[in-house]
Amino acid sequence: MENQVVIVTGGAAGIGGAITAELVELGAHVVAVDLNEEAGQDIAKANPDHVAFMKGDISKEQVAKDAVEMAVSKFGKLTGLVNNAHASRQKPLLDHTPEDWALSFDTGFSGTLNFMKAAHPELAKTKGSIVNFGSGAALNGQKNQASYAAAKEAIRGLTRVAANEWAKDGIRVNIVCPLALTEGVEKWKQSHGDQYDEVAAKVPLGRFGDPQKDIAPVVVFLLGDSSQYMTGQTLMADGGGTMLR
Repeated sequence: MENQVVIVTGGAAGIGGAITAELVELGAHVVAVDLNEEAGQDIAKANPDHVAFMKGDISKEQVAKDAVEMAVSKFGKLTGLVNNAHASRQKPLLDHTPEDWALSFDTGFSGTLNFMKAAHPELAKTKGSIVNFGSGAALNGQKNQASYAAAKEAIRGLTRVAANEWAKDGIRVNIVCPLALTEGVEKWKQSHGDQYDEVAAKVPLGRFGDPQKDIAPVVVFLLGDSSQYMTGQTLMADGGGTMLR
């Protein structure tokens, strides 16, 4: 990934932080966009030549534009975009409020769309790659995940359209659906233990993935030249929990 410049939303911690760390380890430059300023400053200070941190709300269109500008001004170009950040609340469908729906769609769908649109001109110059995030919770209709699942499937639809429309520009757009033991999943495990056990029991490889060892390499693959003939695809990085046909 040397000479690659990638924006990672939610890139300071969790899966996003693992992706940032993996990209840096492989020689890439990263603009990490996150609300977690402490984690963002730490990862930037640890890798001052390879990571630029931007604190920002990804649901705001201007934040996406500013991130692209930072990538180009600091590192000279933009070759990749990873739309990882997404906030939501877990509760039964009938208990979802308008605020719950807005949170998930503003940070998930709108955030992804904002960054895709902002990055398009620069990615067209470099024939770059976009990696968006879906979810097995959406594909399987996981209980208590209505707003999250709906936004994730909207992102998958958006991804397929962009893959068709932007192929002429040399931009590839793919989806990763991860299953990883992050801090957020740990909290979910504590609050919805039965659902956690139910999901874990259906994973053929017998475990939740490690963010950097199991998820980040799949994202890196989709960003790099090894996947140059792939676009519009959904890749499950979930230990076999969901096998698409």
